[in-house]
Amino acid sequence: MRHPFSNVIGFDDSPFPHSYRGDVRIVGTVYAGLRFDGVLTGHIRRDGANAAKNIAKLVAESKFANHAQIIMLQGIALGGFNVVDVPYLSRSLQLPVLVVARRRPDMSAIKKALLTKVPGGVRKWKLIEKLGPMEPVANVFVQRVRLSLDEARQVIEKFAVHSHIPEPLRAAHLIAGAITLGQSRGRP
Repeated sequence: MRHPFSNVIGFDDSPFPHSYRGDVRIVGTVYAGLRFDGVLTGHIRRDGANAAKNIAKLVAESKFANHAQIIMLQGIALGGFNVVDVPYLSRSLQLPVLVVARRRPDMSAIKKALLTKVPGGVRKWKLIEKLGPMEPVANVFVQRVRLSLDEARQVIEKFAVHSHIPEPLRAAHLIAGAITLGQSRGRP
């Protein structure tokens, strides 16, 4: 039987200096099973509010749109504090969305930063709260829309081949770093 989530697009952002303001490149890696099938690239605003809209547009306008079965994100915020409206992204693409983090985030520190230092921080914190707490599963932490915790576990176990992080996210992280720095670095 074919796995229900065999066609995955995983997104991560490119690294940028702390003082940088402007657009940040995002990279999506497309997988058909464990076969790396393609790359999507686009931009989001550093600490902005356009991540969900830009990811949805990138996927919807790509040649991979009709095959995608699930979207994975490396954390709920890309480009600093550009918090992804995960329910909007899921509705927009009519696909499940799985947010993955290696470690449980320090939610009190995130809340404090959003409410005191980030433009639109109150709205962004509400997006995080609405999604609910991260849940431990398969050696990572997840938030999810339109899939059960068991389905999330199955997807992670299928795609976590070389680390606890699923390959679409690991590859997106490596490619995003290489595009910006000339070579990949670090763990996702």
